[in-house]
Amino acid sequence: MADKTLRPVYVAGAARIPFAKSGTQYRDVTTYELMSASLKHLVQRYKLQGKVLGDVALGAVMNSSLEWTVAREVVLGSELHPYTPAYFVQRACGTSLDASLQIALKIAAGQMDTGIAGGFDTNSDVPVLFPRSFSRKMLRLRDAKTLGARLGEALHLGLKDLRPLFPTVQEPRTGLSMGEHCELMVKEWQISREAQDELAYLSHQNLARAYEEGFLKDLVFEFKGLSMDGLVRKDTSLEKLAKLKPAFDKSPAGTLTAGNSTPMTDGSSVALFCSEEGLRELGAEPWARFVDAQVAAVDFVHGDGLLMAPTRAVPKLLARNGLKLQDFDYYEIHEAFAGQVLCTLKAWESEEYCKKRLGLSQALGSIDRKKLNIKGSSLATGHPFAATGTRIVGTLGKMLRGTKGQRGLISICTAGGMGVTAILESV
Repeated sequence: MADKTLRPVYVAGAARIPFAKSGTQYRDVTTYELMSASLKHLVQRYKLQGKVLGDVALGAVMNSSLEWTVAREVVLGSELHPYTPAYFVQRACGTSLDASLQIALKIAAGQMDTGIAGGFDTNSDVPVLFPRSFSRKMLRLRDAKTLGARLGEALHLGLKDLRPLFPTVQEPRTGLSMGEHCELMVKEWQISREAQDELAYLSHQNLARAYEEGFLKDLVFEFKGLSMDGLVRKDTSLEKLAKLKPAFDKSPAGTLTAGNSTPMTDGSSVALFCSEEGLRELGAEPWARFVDAQVAAVDFVHGDGLLMAPTRAVPKLLARNGLKLQDFDYYEIHEAFAGQVLCTLKAWESEEYCKKRLGLSQALGSIDRKKLNIKGSSLATGHPFAATGTRIVGTLGKMLRGTKGQRGLISICTAGGMGVTAILESV
């Protein structure tokens, strides 16, 4: 294979539906409808009707095995040309940022000039399963050759086999939920309830201001009667947040509440990526350059904090690009929990952690908090697991659009002790 030089990759557009608390506005909306809405809007907004794109990567966490072709079906249901391929991605909460990385790599390698990444999730339309014993008995029933054999197999079914199983946000290796793991983290890092509530308060205030200023007007479009995220609370206050009871550790030592943790959320988002040739072909303007990305994992079973993987990914990303943590104008750190964000920041400031746990020569240091999630983040928007990555790519891409010499850092923690991070910069 001939040597190739990686080409620059640009974010050229983004779209998403308003996010809603699960069980509310999108209660009766299917996963297919949810993802289709964002993709169709992107296609219409950027005049992609009839276009053959190089690839479309879409993903979800709460997805049924019956919908294994959902990415391709969503593309076929859009106005993109049917020759546009699509595939399904899943890396928990980092799904659509990982999809963005994959699409960007294909464009950078010269395999294609245009592509779309996105994600969707709903806890209102989750697949409800039955115990494995039920599946095995039903398979034997299906394969029985005679009526007598089928009746015999049916008689083996019991009430225990019919007990429904609902998906949970729980780590199989520890049996603990994400919130319970984060409680362990904030205790280890001595993060106060007050600090968590303050970060949550700022997230709501920043998102509310972004809507008032019209920043999100060309990113978020109306869907099912919603024109803005259903979770944002402009009228919240530190006093209101302080009154909420702990949600995971219900003892006096618990500090994670419904106010400083993201609720179950439904939503979808997409982002458009192009090479220079792709921009010319579509007649599109670049928002920002997708510079680089990095994934990492931690050993949360043996002592690492479940949601601390970005602390390992970011130093690798910085070193490869010759940057310091302070070399950014914007920091988009996904707010699964306020405590998780604060643990990450404190770890980067810790000489001991950076040297002993990350193998660095010194601490990464502090960031300017005024540059953190300035348009609000997951505590205010909500967190449809797989949709968060391209939601952030769209937000950061628009903040960088039309600027010179600026860059932003994206950091997303995920279930399974993983993290996905990326750098975007001005064109």
